[in-house]
Amino acid sequence: MLNKPFLFAAWAVWALSACAPDPKMIEAGLVAAPEPKVIAGVYGAKEDGGFAIPAVPVEKLPAEFQRASVYYSSQEAVGTVIINPSEKHLYLITGKNRALRYGISVGRDGFQWAGTALITSRQNWPTWTPPPEMIARKPELAKWEKGQPGGPENPLGARALYLTTNGIDYGYRIHGTPEWFSIGKNASSGCFRMINQDVMDLYERVQDGAKVVVLNRDGSYPTRLVVPPPQLPKDPEITLTPVTATGEDAPLKLNPALLNPPAQTTAPAAVCPVPLVNGLCPPAPPAAAPLPSVSRSANAP
Repeated sequence: MLNKPFLFAAWAVWALSACAPDPKMIEAGLVAAPEPKVIAGVYGAKEDGGFAIPAVPVEKLPAEFQRASVYYSSQEAVGTVIINPSEKHLYLITGKNRALRYGISVGRDGFQWAGTALITSRQNWPTWTPPPEMIARKPELAKWEKGQPGGPENPLGARALYLTTNGIDYGYRIHGTPEWFSIGKNASSGCFRMINQDVMDLYERVQDGAKVVVLNRDGSYPTRLVVPPPQLPKDPEITLTPVTATGEDAPLKLNPALLNPPAQTTAPAAVCPVPLVNGLCPPAPPAAAPLPSVSRSANAP
């Protein structure tokens, strides 16, 4: 005869399994997915690497962009990063249909991309070097042409995860930012910004070589790499330069003056309508006199 403790344990297992959502029913819309569980106490001030990281005022940060444990249906392996630019969310797969969700900011219009990549390097308090194209648009960045040392004011924040696709570095990063208020917005040049406390957490959870999937704008899974069209700098020549190893700009740059030449402001040279005579164009014959106007009788045929 089964004892009572065994029966109670069996009932508890059955009850827990009965409460677990069926992914097929969730995807069919028959059952609601479990609510995200916001993780409390993760945005306080802290010291790291000799730098002070200020607290994030969570009362000003929408709950949807705070770190949370969520239900997430995916066939990807644990440790995979999935980014949904339209939602402004980054998901780290932690188990079967489970993920950690972080709020992010994504590329502005013209800088957005989709595809798969690998995390090939991770850096603490990375140096940021603005590429020449960015300096051309913002001359005040010229002071950092040799690199801005890591620190709380550095645009790459406390951590940076460097992405490559098929061995090519297109200049895209997952990185921290001191501008926590940019989270949930289209604010970058193609990189994915995270709150410093979040990117530090992600840094500790992922490994070099981890897969990153950047979904298409409509949330569908990418079948190929889609990078933004070339951006247009202010320099006077066409430059097709490989992407800089640091920074957050698109890889190829074209000169708008050559792509869109200015409208012609002077009259075109005259074209001689008859064969040249001694190298000169003879004068055009005088225009024929207009015919006199003829009034017609109302009774004319």
